[in-house]
Amino acid sequence: MKILSKPIAAAALSLGLVATATAAEGPKSGYVEAGGIKYYYEIHGEGAPLLLLHGGLGSTDMFAPILPRLTQGHQVIGVDLQGHGRTELGNRPMSLEAMGDDIATILKSLGHEKVDVLGYSFGGGVAFRFAVQHPEMINRVALVSAGYAQEGFYADMIKMQVTLTGAMADMMKDTPMYKGYKAIAPHPEDFPKLLDAMGEFMRKPYDYSNDVPKLKMPVMLVFGDSDMYRPEHEFKFYQMLGGGLKDAGWMRETMSQNRLAIIPNRTHYDIFFAPELANTVMPFFDRQDKVKTWDEQVDAAK
Repeated sequence: MKILSKPIAAAALSLGLVATATAAEGPKSGYVEAGGIKYYYEIHGEGAPLLLLHGGLGSTDMFAPILPRLTQGHQVIGVDLQGHGRTELGNRPMSLEAMGDDIATILKSLGHEKVDVLGYSFGGGVAFRFAVQHPEMINRVALVSAGYAQEGFYADMIKMQVTLTGAMADMMKDTPMYKGYKAIAPHPEDFPKLLDAMGEFMRKPYDYSNDVPKLKMPVMLVFGDSDMYRPEHEFKFYQMLGGGLKDAGWMRETMSQNRLAIIPNRTHYDIFFAPELANTVMPFFDRQDKVKTWDEQVDAAK
């Protein structure tokens, strides 16, 4: 549940909201303070609330290509995580646990007691902690390219990730991460500090195995078939959630409530804007769980 980054990163107001736009002008946006951090949020669309959490060194803007699909029947609440996008870095170390609590505060400030959640990569880690620490606030959660322990990464990825420091800022000037950050960050000069904070975060081993069974709400795991996570880790995650342990049965009577999706021809670095991602998670969030049985298909054909 670490940084998304591409090979470079691998080598390398008060409580309450202040709206800055009307629906006619664009998304409703503003800031909410949580955990001593002034978080930026955006709200798109109308309908059932869906919280959107982006990947490391990115922002809510990462999801722009698939946002039209996500907002079909849903009010999408995008939050720029600590130090990312339009949210300040502050002086607090990066912590998934702390941000998990911050998300609960933000949602309550915006008037939401329960939401669906889509979290990608670093944002998937925050979504995981939010779900563990505040399960009463989540209906369903989709974790995209996010594992439950550091050992889930390929070994060479771990070796590269831990080398990330602020000294790499200059060599990242031509990357979409830096360009996106510079365009919207409250203090663009803090980019080296963000790299230092994320590097420190990634050098801390983690293993949330004991927390996986605490996820009692429906969970969907989504990975690319060429992700940075080992397939064994992905499937073990699914098994720990109760899936993939037995045949589902003729009438799906022993089928898990949880889902595993492997999207072909996708990597960790392009799955977050893939049309296939939106088309995979939205039926899950729309509660389209029931499918026709073979009997029903045959009867319908008569």
